[in-house]
Amino acid sequence: MKSTSLSGEERQRLEKVIGHAFSDKQWLDRALTHASTGSAKVANYERLEFLGDRVLGLCVAEMLFTTFRSATEGELSVRLNQLVSAESCAGIADELGLHEFIRTGADVKKLTGKRMLNVRADVVESLIAALYLDGGLEAARGFILRNWQARATRADAAKRDAKTELQEWSHARFGTTPLYTVDDRSGPDHDPRFTVTVSIKGVAPETGVERSKRAAEQVAATKMLEREGVWQKPANEG
Repeated sequence: MKSTSLSGEERQRLEKVIGHAFSDKQWLDRALTHASTGSAKVANYERLEFLGDRVLGLCVAEMLFTTFRSATEGELSVRLNQLVSAESCAGIADELGLHEFIRTGADVKKLTGKRMLNVRADVVESLIAALYLDGGLEAARGFILRNWQARATRADAAKRDAKTELQEWSHARFGTTPLYTVDDRSGPDHDPRFTVTVSIKGVAPETGVERSKRAAEQVAATKMLEREGVWQKPANEG
């Protein structure tokens, strides 16, 4: 288990990455400490995550409101939901290399790739709260703009939720609702893998595998939408 306090060298590297020098160093240590450490010296990030989630939502909503001046409320909502999702937050964590600094217990080991997505996402939200508490809203907003702006303007950022899109397509074409079935659940409790199949009468089924039931459903729905030509498959995929 790593020490729950960053070394001077680690702190310097991380502050350079996030673009903020902390006045109160305890906020940065706390934002990176998982409950599994059981440390009594440094509180874990759970309460910070709660606050950071709200600050992120506010700043992203503000960014979208000012960037997409002609967008409808519905489009803004779709963009917001994608940008504050666990997948997006974990992606930011990976881009910043935050897994190198997260403090966990011995039972939480691998923090890269698709494993432990929620932990990496939670740390990003906690870090935003730490920035807000140490440097105010401007510090948090600056961090969010630097790391979310490019994602916000991507061509696919306003794509609708795959399950919702598939349901509407199925209703319109077949008058029926897609059926999702969990075929398998494997892996340890901290890193499960769900295999889910989506079926529509008269259409070949599709299967998705992910670390949560909902995520696996989304993968299966996306594959069916792309196969049926409802959504265009990304050019970089085979």
